[in-house]
Amino acid sequence: MNPRATNDGHAPQDAPAGGPSTSDGHTAGDPTAIRLDQYLPHPPAKVWRALTEPALLARWMMPGDFRLEVGHRYTMQGIAMPGTGFSGTAAAEVLAFTEEKMLSVRWRDAEPGSDADWTITWTLEPEGRGTRLFLSHEGFDPGDPLQQRARQIMDGGWRSSVLRALEAVLHDIEPGS
Repeated sequence: MNPRATNDGHAPQDAPAGGPSTSDGHTAGDPTAIRLDQYLPHPPAKVWRALTEPALLARWMMPGDFRLEVGHRYTMQGIAMPGTGFSGTAAAEVLAFTEEKMLSVRWRDAEPGSDADWTITWTLEPEGRGTRLFLSHEGFDPGDPLQQRARQIMDGGWRSSVLRALEAVLHDIEPGS
């Protein structure tokens, strides 16, 4: 048995930079980041659509005025997390993308004076008939208790609800639509 096998039974590819992955896709011992590794039984083109089409993105992430254009600034409205320094409104910017392969965005809290300033990078790799999706959520301050609380909550949220919502949206997308 592969000691790095993920919960879906697929062996993960090499972990993104930042340290070794644990068996559930976490990066061991890195208090500055959340890293996930998820196999999705959908082709990269379909996963890319869910990551970049505003109507689909709003169904599984947060509603906002996203546009796939480097430098585009937009806002997303989520749920405030008292005790973490996150007001619920993210001021975001598209940093980089490679069509159907990688999307990197910056999220900052829209509230003045907040220290929340993160980079979220999605990397897609074809795997069989599906896609290996890597998430890297970086920029947590290891010395700030609010940031570490936010990291803990967001790690659970990515894992327990956001990725499940993404999978549900992917299931609903009609092939070729």
